[in-house]
Amino acid sequence: MSSPASTTPGTVWLVGAGPGDPDLLTLRAARLIMRAGLIVHDGLVDLAILAMAPASARLISVAKHRARHTMQQDEINALLVTEAQKGHDVVRLKGGDPFIFGRGGEEAEACRAAGVPCQVVPGISAAIGAAAAAQLPLTHRRAASVVSFVAGQCKGLSDQNWAGLAGVGRTLVIYMGVATAESIADKLIADGLSPAMPVAVIENATRPAMRVLRAPLAGLPSLIASERVKSPAVIVIGEVCAEPDTEQLRALALEATT
Repeated sequence: MSSPASTTPGTVWLVGAGPGDPDLLTLRAARLIMRAGLIVHDGLVDLAILAMAPASARLISVAKHRARHTMQQDEINALLVTEAQKGHDVVRLKGGDPFIFGRGGEEAEACRAAGVPCQVVPGISAAIGAAAAAQLPLTHRRAASVVSFVAGQCKGLSDQNWAGLAGVGRTLVIYMGVATAESIADKLIADGLSPAMPVAVIENATRPAMRVLRAPLAGLPSLIASERVKSPAVIVIGEVCAEPDTEQLRALALEATT
């Protein structure tokens, strides 16, 4: 990687760390982490992933929480640019995929505006990782041919236009929706979605503490409250979340043993 004394700007690598399990890193992401001199990371990046970095690497946390941010986004942008202008290569390590609710687009724009080289290394997104770990197909020939990703933690939620995002034949995946689950359920039902539509909440996806909780849409707020669901969690809404057919599962298990 570039020497700190170099007058040539270093490269900012926007790297997706995936949903949590280190085994789900891409090979390119793993290589960059293992040779990194400077890692600027989110709070959701698993400690086992950070442990892959060299002992000499500088690790800077820019963790964001609902009520408290270690750094504001403009400050993070400035940090990346400043370090690269010093000649350092920077691994900007982000949970999931940098360009899916990861603000990677803003960081890439800041780098381009400053003349700093920027490369993007995609990661398995939280939605894809969570659905796979829970064995919930986001698309299915008999259940869904459309998938939508939305952010549930945004201002003016009631004013957002979610028309057509959820319903028969469609799957809706909501990021950052734990704190606004009641408003989300009320909004979708008011927009015409059946209160009985199946919902799955996937907490700590791909990690040892992962939980998959199910309820009808109308029961989503009480489920999150009673189970004390915490972030990171994604909410999946649609027919793909229906409980498995237990009779079919028994038949398959019997077939496998005969």
